Amino acid sequence: MNFRNTIMYRAAPPAPRVNRAPALAPPGHRVDRATRLKVCAQQKVSEMPKSLQKIVGAFQMVPDPMARYKQLLYYATKLDTLPAEDHITANKVEGCVSQVWVKPELRADGLLYWRADSDSQLTKGLAALLVLGLSGCTPQEILSVEPTFIELLGLKQSLTPSRNNGFLNMFKLMQRKTLEVLTAQATQVAKVNNKGNCESHAPSNGNGSSSSSGASTSAAASSSSKAPVQEGMRRKLTEALKPQKLVIVDQSASHAGHAGMMTASGRASKSGETHFKVEVVSEQFEGMPLVKRQRLVYSLLQDEFGMGLHALSLDTKTPAEVNN
Repeated sequence: MNFRNTIMYRAAPPAPRVNRAPALAPPGHRVDRATRLKVCAQQKVSEMPKSLQKIVGAFQMVPDPMARYKQLLYYATKLDTLPAEDHITANKVEGCVSQVWVKPELRADGLLYWRADSDSQLTKGLAALLVLGLSGCTPQEILSVEPTFIELLGLKQSLTPSRNNGFLNMFKLMQRKTLEVLTAQATQVAKVNNKGNCESHAPSNGNGSSSSSGASTSAAASSSSKAPVQEGMRRKLTEALKPQKLVIVDQSASHAGHAGMMTASGRASKSGETHFKVEVVSEQFEGMPLVKRQRLVYSLLQDEFGMGLHALSLDTKTPAEVNN
């Protein structure tokens, strides 16, 4: 064979590797929901109650899904029993495969403590996780917890979709009951304050007794108004939230029996204003989750709850949410 006219080719050496920085997402690029939830959850860990942080940390230290499942069953053994008389509809978790009941107790130290029960050992473990993680917390701490913490527990692979949904419903019921506790607190404080104001503002007639004309200015204004609760709500929400839109609808007529009973017992004003639907659009809600927005509105209307306001149906949005 003649090699003279043969051209020999040598493979080119490999190009040197360059460590490239990860490409940034172009403007307008949408990150998938799972990634956003994970990042959001990681950012919130340090803001969780300490007791819940410990539980999340304990589950994260167990990499094996089956081991996490066994750990969940261990938590079930740590759950104190809930008396049978507390197995009522008001305490029952809806949308759960098994029967679950949760009940809060507000103690003198201002902290909430929880008890729960279930007819399933696995669901008992899920309930115990929440009971241990949220007991000994203030109502504000519980309401500040976002459901994204569930992603960090790593239990999703070990549970069926229905169990995962039931776990979320448990957490939501506990937050709803926490909000009810706060509302009851606000009502009680408002009643005490109103009583104190009436006594302290009543001038003496010179004989050591209070004059009938000594009612406080606010009480006089309320008595002269046909809708004192609604007017107070509108004034306070406007001053505090500076809303772009505020709609207040009195639905007390739809609850006439309830309103009449509360008026007769002295728990509501003579106007019978007890139930309202409120729609608020305000920039003040920016960055707030739904529960925090509702809590803000409830705190602003403490006096109105003391006057007999019983229930609110709230629709709270930011201008951006309305436009979208």
